[in-house]
Parts: sequence; C-alpha cells; structure tokens
Amino acid sequence: MTQIPDTFPAFVAERHDDGVTRGVRPFSRSDLPDGDVTIRVAYSSVNYKDGLATLAKGRVARISPLVPGVDLAGTVMETTAPGLAEGDEVIVHGHDLGVAHHGGYASYARVPAGWVVPLPAGLTPRQAMALGTAGFTAALSIVTLEQRGLAPGHGPVLVTGASGGVGSTAVAMLAGRGYEVVASTGKADAAAYLRELGAGEILGREEVMGDEGRPLAAERWAGAVDCVGGATLSGVLKALRYGAAVAASGNTGGPSLSTTVFPFILRAVALLGVDSVSCPPAPRREVWERLAGDLRPAGLDDHITHEITLDELDTALTAILDGQITGRTVVRLD
Repeated sequence: MTQIPDTFPAFVAERHDDGVTRGVRPFSRSDLPDGDVTIRVAYSSVNYKDGLATLAKGRVARISPLVPGVDLAGTVMETTAPGLAEGDEVIVHGHDLGVAHHGGYASYARVPAGWVVPLPAGLTPRQAMALGTAGFTAALSIVTLEQRGLAPGHGPVLVTGASGGVGSTAVAMLAGRGYEVVASTGKADAAAYLRELGAGEILGREEVMGDEGRPLAAERWAGAVDCVGGATLSGVLKALRYGAAVAASGNTGGPSLSTTVFPFILRAVALLGVDSVSCPPAPRREVWERLAGDLRPAGLDDHITHEITLDELDTALTAILDGQITGRTVVRLD
C-alpha cells in the first residue's frame, strides 16, 4: 500500500475577519483529525451544504480552517478498526464530515470507524459519489415512504426540486421502480432532462404551491419526495391523497412551514422527516445495498453525473449556491 505523503492537495475554507477565503492548497498529514480509519479519497461530490460551508454566513462550518466535502469514497490506507482492512473500498458521508471534521475535498481523510460504510458490490467509488449524500437522501426518502405503504400503481408520486441532486436521483429511482413520477422544478430548461430520467409530467413550482389562501387543494399525490420545504412543502401537504405521506429533506425554499391542521385531521396525511446525517449504521448500510440494487437509478454514469477536478471546485460551489447545477457533480481526487 502506498504511504501517505507528508503533504497533499486539499480545498480549504478559512474564516477571517473580513470573510472566508477558499481554494486549493497543500494540506499536511499531521493536520488530519483523529480517527480509526485513514482513507485515500478517490471521489467526493458537490452538495448545497458544501457551498454553505464556505460562506461566512452559511451557518454550516464549525471549525476553521475546514476541508469541506460532506461525502467521500475511497480506499482504506490505515486502520485500527475491527472489520476493516487496508485496501477495502469504503464510503463516508454525514455525521460531522465536512462540517466539524475535515471532509472529502482532500486526497486523504481520517475518520472514526463508525462513520465508514463498505462500498457495496456493483458500485464503483465514482458511482457511489454520483449518488453520494444526495442519492442516499433520495433513497432514504423512498424507503421511508414505502415502509408506510406506498407502492407502484398507487398513483402519481411528486418530486419537488427535481432538477437538483436529491430530486433528480429520486426521479430516476422512482421511475426505475415503476412509479408514475411527476417532477416539479423552477427551471423551465430542465424539462427534457427530467423526462430522460423518467418523469412523466413536469410542473412549475407555482403549480405545486397552489392557492396559498386555501387550506386544502384537490387530492392528487399518492406520495411525495420534497427537497424544497417552505411554501412548496405547504402546497404538497394540501394536495396529498387521503392517507398519503410526503418525505421531507430540504429547506432551499426556506425553513418555515405555513400550514393548517386540516391535511392531517381531514385526510390523515403524514409529514415524514428524512435525516441522512445521523442515520444509524445498520439502516445506512441497508440503504446503500439497495442503492447498488433495486434503487440504483438508470443513467448513473451519464445523464445524472458531471465530473470535475479539485481545481474546478470553486466555480462549482458558486454555481450550486446560485441554483445553476442540474443533477450531480462528482469531484475526482485521485
């Protein structure tokens, strides 16, 4: 196994009195945090949270300097953890990675063993990061809805924020499972892309929000994956069919939710929270196994994924914060 060099490239964000500087610079092996597992990173990905971690008012980064990157895939270089060995291919995402613990935007990372998930058979490190935190969140949303009883054939399933990372993978996964998928997006030019992923109908954001003055709308959705929150989630709740549920994981539309009790007490609908950060190890591994199997979306290597290098990351982080990225962007480290 190759030895870990004394220094290696990393994308670092550092706070100063007048803001945050970010960019690629040499990072030291001695600066890696404590942990049981040292990983040579092959790929990471670009997430909205990663962009926030590089902003002075992003309210994400809890240490400075910080190597962002809330997910990574690579090969174990050193470990003292039982059940892991040098050469094992692994995935890490969530927990404090890229927030209070140096993350995936460096050639090497060191993490606690409890954060590590074995790379499932059938997925390469690049494919794992084409899914990444976003794909895991989408899959966890679908699993949560299916555990409550949703199944193909029950009716249309709405995905909001469908052109983003979570939304686009959710559209592809649901279509692959045989669901009737309706995709909602604020990007008119994303319609063709979403149809390629399997959406049968495309709606604008305003159509989902509906009439904000009405407590209920016509029953339409057999289920929903909401990646937006705010007024969009309020509109979804109003239009769920009797007994249906929405799995909510995002707040790009704002953290506040204005609703009434009527969807819950007159239609018995459910609002299901989806947390991919602190998901326990056992269900985390189970979801990744399904991502390598029945929940693996078609087009993972083509339609969904764009690849960049570490030197292109600054531009990509700005783009995702501005809502200019469609699908998933992976960052090649090796």
